[in-house]
Amino acid sequence: MSGWYDGPIKVEGGIRARTRRGSIGSTWWSRRFIDILERICDKGRLTRGRAYARQGQVLSIDLSPGEVKAAVQGSRRTPYNVEVKIEAYGERRWAALEEAIAAQAVYRAKLLAGEMPTEIEELFAALGVDLFPRDLDMDCSCPDWGFPCKHLSAVLYLLAESFDDDPFLVLAWRGRTREQLLGSLAEVPEDRLRVLDVPFADRLADFYAPAATAHRPERRPATAAPDLLLRVFPPPGDLARTLAPAYRRLADS
Repeated sequence: MSGWYDGPIKVEGGIRARTRRGSIGSTWWSRRFIDILERICDKGRLTRGRAYARQGQVLSIDLSPGEVKAAVQGSRRTPYNVEVKIEAYGERRWAALEEAIAAQAVYRAKLLAGEMPTEIEELFAALGVDLFPRDLDMDCSCPDWGFPCKHLSAVLYLLAESFDDDPFLVLAWRGRTREQLLGSLAEVPEDRLRVLDVPFADRLADFYAPAATAHRPERRPATAAPDLLLRVFPPPGDLARTLAPAYRRLADS
């Protein structure tokens, strides 16, 4: 007689992790999510969850604002139901986030190009919210009292791998789809992005000070990494290695 502690029933056509060994997740944003999981979750069950993810035991994953629902085939005939919930932000909060993103030309350009800028996590934090969840409200219909069980762990690892394929899923989970966010950024008026024309001689005193936003020209605290310019516009050869410390010293001063 089969019990919940037996091996899982093998399935055909399940969602299978691409990585066959080692860690799951290759981009900075998926690894950030994995780091959170490995900090708050039981390591033994995470290991078994990776095995489930690689065996294709997860039958489906459905992501919507604030919630992920999945079905996982375990040792019983009926698949287990998995739910993972986080806070989805409302329209007012997303309006503030979109305004802050639009004010940063580099962030806006990268998102419009389908990339997730590394500094966006700091932008969220500056507005008092989290991009990645610190805690996860998780539930599985299996009888395993461990937290999280291997079925939840498998779903979480596959979710991280899906973030590799589409970084906008991270934002969609928080309540903003790719279409909504890019549509909002594309509609930013040109005068909001226009840089004020100030004679160079008048700016010598504060040439290395943090830039002002286009719609609020007063100075503001720097939120980007000091070597961001070098990463966006890399100089030739090994010059970046020489310039990076100088940029950091200028930022500290």
